[in-house]
Amino acid sequence: MGSSALTLVLALALVACVTPAERKCLLSGSWRSDSGCRMVVSVLSKDGSFSGSYLPGPVADNSEILTSPLKGSQQDTGQISQPIFSFTVHWQLQDSDTAQTTVFLGQCYVGTNGEETLHALWLLREAADNPAEDWKATRIGTSVFTRIK
Repeated sequence: MGSSALTLVLALALVACVTPAERKCLLSGSWRSDSGCRMVVSVLSKDGSFSGSYLPGPVADNSEILTSPLKGSQQDTGQISQPIFSFTVHWQLQDSDTAQTTVFLGQCYVGTNGEETLHALWLLREAADNPAEDWKATRIGTSVFTRIK
């Protein structure tokens, strides 16, 4: 085998051995949570800010919730391959004046199989009528999102 052919084989072997941690995890695209919610990140700016939409899944059990806008930001993927992100969803409710907002904070991971997942902690806040009701106005939970292909 000539030196050119050997160089080509070695170069191809190195490309094939790229570890998942070296692959960039990008938020843009469609995602589904472990509870069946769907998120679409449609605009991802160079500064890391993004926007999109969020639609609750069947677990929400609330047909009054419409597709709702989301806005957030992520770390620079040029510096970090598995960025930390945050985003806020201001829920759009059909025929309701109840205010609800959810804030998500998490990290995007690339698994050994190359699959991207988003692991997030969330806080959902509903408007309370008075300070005595404040204790039950915030819920907390976790979600894992996988990319929809």
